[in-house]
Amino acid sequence: MAYKISDDCISCGACASECPVSAISEGDGKYVIDEGSCVECGACAGVCPVGAPSN
Repeated sequence: MAYKISDDCISCGACASECPVSAISEGDGKYVIDEGSCVECGACAGVCPVGAPSN
């Protein structure tokens, strides 16, 4: 199951730079993960200061 970013996102962008497949982009008010591209590695969750990404 692909990771998703919750509304706790503070739009810092830390997750996007860590994603090995560039599945994360800036959305309207928070970052979003393209479920079709996500490889479920968890890199985004490991660097998020507020724990917004989860699967």
